[in-house]
Amino acid sequence: MFSLHVHKPLSATLRTLTLVHFSRTLSDVSNQKPSETTSFIHPTAVVHPDAVIGQGVSIGPFCTVGSSAKIGNACRLYPGSHIFGNTELGERCILMTGTVVGDDLPGRTVLGCNNIIGHHAVVGIKCQDMKYKTGDECFLEVGDNNEIREHTSIHRSSKSNEMTVIGDNNLIMGSCHIAHDCKVGNDNIFANNTLLAGHVVVEDYAHTAGATVVHQFCCIGSFSFIGGGSVVSQDVPRYVMVSGERAELRGLNLEGLRRRGFSMQEELENSIQEYIHAHCWVVV
Repeated sequence: MFSLHVHKPLSATLRTLTLVHFSRTLSDVSNQKPSETTSFIHPTAVVHPDAVIGQGVSIGPFCTVGSSAKIGNACRLYPGSHIFGNTELGERCILMTGTVVGDDLPGRTVLGCNNIIGHHAVVGIKCQDMKYKTGDECFLEVGDNNEIREHTSIHRSSKSNEMTVIGDNNLIMGSCHIAHDCKVGNDNIFANNTLLAGHVVVEDYAHTAGATVVHQFCCIGSFSFIGGGSVVSQDVPRYVMVSGERAELRGLNLEGLRRRGFSMQEELENSIQEYIHAHCWVVV
């Protein structure tokens, strides 16, 4: 007679200890601070031998780095973040857990220095434009010092002669979407769930409140403010506030202008009013 030995499952205590040990391992890796000249790559990370890795880079567990990737000095990839395709990261970029940067498509994704990409954000992937043709090159360029928060999506251009562009010093909060061929300037703030359709242009120092939707090909002027829950279907002039289910002009963005050091002289206000009337907006 053969005796059948059944292995009992791990006890609850042992399972707990195992999970605690694994969590501590991930924490230790996340807090790993490589020297200025050496890099740290966790044994579970998959890094293609052709990838270019700078000095002082930290790549955590279960990360993926493709063959055409270039990672600048002192970048940090948290566990489970991924870089695909022809993608370049500038120095001191941080990719949080679940981030995907780049795509295995013709074209290129370029991020400047000091950018933070939040948890499960996707940056530089294929656009959602039906006009995109498989095999076409598509491009995304992101400047320096941007904070792109969790679950945000930023798509590459729809054509080889176009480019999606994000400037410098922008705060793009959670679950925002920036579609193909958008041009975003510098020092803008997009609150949660701001959605920019294709070919939207945002100048500098604009501010959107939460759940703002902007129709394709619209232009958002510098120093403007868009109220929460607004649907923007035409250009927003500089210096103004708009809001509403179909956004309407609500006046000058006086507080925003004061914060940026503008003087509220009558001459400035008159010139702004002329600008507003030239764009056929009606003050509500």
